[in-house]
Amino acid sequence: MSNRKHQIVVIGGGTGGIMVAAQLLRTRKNLDVAIIEPSETHAYQPAFTLVGGGLMKKSQTIRPEAKQIPKRATWIKEYVETINPDENEVVLKNGDTINYAYLIAAPGIQMNLDGIEGLAETLGKNGVCSNYVDPEYTWEVLRNFKKGIALFTQPATPIKCPGAPQKIMYLTADYLKRNNREYDTQVVFATPGTVIFGTEPFKTELNRYVNNVYSIAQRYAYKLVKVDGDKKEAHYERMALPDGRTDYVVNDERNAAGCIGYRWDGKEKHVVEEENNHIDELKEGTRYIIKFEMLHLAPPQSAPTWFQATKLANPDGPNKGWMACDENTLQSKFYPNVFGVGDVTDLPTARTGAAIRKQAPTIVKNLLQIMDGKEADYKGYDGYSSCPLVVSHNKMLLAEFKYDAVRSSDPLLSKFFDTGKASYPMWLMKRYMLPALYWHAMMKGYQF
Repeated sequence: MSNRKHQIVVIGGGTGGIMVAAQLLRTRKNLDVAIIEPSETHAYQPAFTLVGGGLMKKSQTIRPEAKQIPKRATWIKEYVETINPDENEVVLKNGDTINYAYLIAAPGIQMNLDGIEGLAETLGKNGVCSNYVDPEYTWEVLRNFKKGIALFTQPATPIKCPGAPQKIMYLTADYLKRNNREYDTQVVFATPGTVIFGTEPFKTELNRYVNNVYSIAQRYAYKLVKVDGDKKEAHYERMALPDGRTDYVVNDERNAAGCIGYRWDGKEKHVVEEENNHIDELKEGTRYIIKFEMLHLAPPQSAPTWFQATKLANPDGPNKGWMACDENTLQSKFYPNVFGVGDVTDLPTARTGAAIRKQAPTIVKNLLQIMDGKEADYKGYDGYSSCPLVVSHNKMLLAEFKYDAVRSSDPLLSKFFDTGKASYPMWLMKRYMLPALYWHAMMKGYQF
């Protein structure tokens, strides 16, 4: 066991940790920065949706972690055991301790497969897949899916990139349509949320795709509590809808028994009477059970277990376990020499890489102000986040918003595109421009 000391210690070599470290070292080259990260590889996770939809290879999303660590930073390739902020100390799993003057906490988020009964036992088989865990298996399930229900769902916990469960749903519906399988199949979206999206005009555009373009059946305020992979059943409990609403079930008309829909064979329209895509929803006590052939879900997620036990985490309340940060400065609410970035924070906005892109410059400015003997009073972060919502194999819209679900579109981008409408140019940005910006600009510490 050994004891080392660094001026600035960054926990996590993902998007948040690398971006902050790289920007710090671009601003002041003589800083002593150490990054604690055990992984050998670094993934561009936003592209996992495209992998699951058969539009990219996973190998295209992975690069060596060593190539992402800034050249002037020290890489500590180890796991963190705990943080003792009263002693300005990080304890590693191998027993070493790292002392710091300033700490950037970016340990990310963890998947809790045990958070839903039966999920751990069936994920990765029985048609139960998740782009969050194995997007290659998602693609395997999708291309072998011929008949029945394709169910897309998510947990009631916070998750990273809340739009991701919808993105793969749209790609699936598009794939089925392009391969003449849409009338032998039915796509269903079951969510604990109460609307398809919370901010206009994205809400209207997504409702158009869900109801008109793809005829996706919807279930709102549905909390997933159990997955039975052998029986191919997803068990839900209904939560309360707001404002006295009762519209738990939306757009089920296509599934009326006796006439499922029509199939076009290139010459004429044929009535499809088989009930291959009839939604078989049963009610047992307080539970609603939906049968499926394909199930894609986001697992329940939380701050890492070890982090929840530290003094940097909220000890109670609705944000228990998440890092307590000032919403605008990203400074820890408990320790002024500590900042949080990315998925681990309790910020009331979507956990996305785009959010980190706006968080990092705020942290850098405030940290340097503290180092210069000033206050961390730069309130540079307004909750900005964005979600590139792929709605087909060649169309995307870019949902951008800030705190309180207020639209916050990039002024330059808005001069050339209506980001609230799905389009081919926006798809090109998703497929080619955003990955290039990630690897060659964001990871290198450039601010834009």
